[in-house]
Amino acid sequence: MNPADFFDLKNKTAIVTGGGNGIGKSCCETLAEFGANVVVSDLKMEDAEKVSNEINSRGGKATAVTCNVTKDQDLVDLVHTAIDQFGSIEILVNNAGGGGGGRENPFNIDVDHFKWVFELNLFSAWRLSQLCAPHMKAAGYGSIINITSMASINKSPNMSAYASSKAALIHMSANLAHDYGPFGIRLNCVGPGATKTSALAKVLTPEIERKMLQGTPIKRLGEVEDIAGAVLYFAAPVSEWVSGQVLFVNGGGIQTLD
Repeated sequence: MNPADFFDLKNKTAIVTGGGNGIGKSCCETLAEFGANVVVSDLKMEDAEKVSNEINSRGGKATAVTCNVTKDQDLVDLVHTAIDQFGSIEILVNNAGGGGGGRENPFNIDVDHFKWVFELNLFSAWRLSQLCAPHMKAAGYGSIINITSMASINKSPNMSAYASSKAALIHMSANLAHDYGPFGIRLNCVGPGATKTSALAKVLTPEIERKMLQGTPIKRLGEVEDIAGAVLYFAAPVSEWVSGQVLFVNGGGIQTLD
């Protein structure tokens, strides 16, 4: 491969779930910057349209789709829109997710909440991968990037549903890498550490940040661009012999919500 092509995403289409804000938005912008057509999927159409409009205004190609990833028909429609708009799907970033935040006291949450967290963080990624894989096979190129979390390996109170769903996402990805690999489709995970997003802002205090940085060799919290850079690596041809892996982007340390 010519090194000039390592990060060339021209003529490739990427679907990014949860693309309207935070890490998802940065992933959309970064992939578009390197030439990908981007399908910006978000629960809120207004947020998705804002991101896609920004990309288009800078000369990129993007379209917005409203999607609740826990609804199967929304996932089917998302894939159909990508094919209708751009003719192929080569990249999938399963970024939409939720739960955790130290709010999952097992005495207070119920079974339906636990199931919902798994539907959101795990089942949707499995299903959307299943829907996209035939198109990736047809395109001769496929990269699925699942956004997991440091919670998948940390042990923290009141995080049992979120943490276990993100751990399951890693193991699912490693197993699917064996299923999809023969068809030229790679699956990898990116695990953000404490990253400055609106979700973190809801629970972050100066004291929590100070404690997080005590265990972080690179003395700052993550920026969304840090995570998008890792996603770009897995999406691009430079990593075409990398599959079934997880890359934690965490400043070299561990940040928890103890």
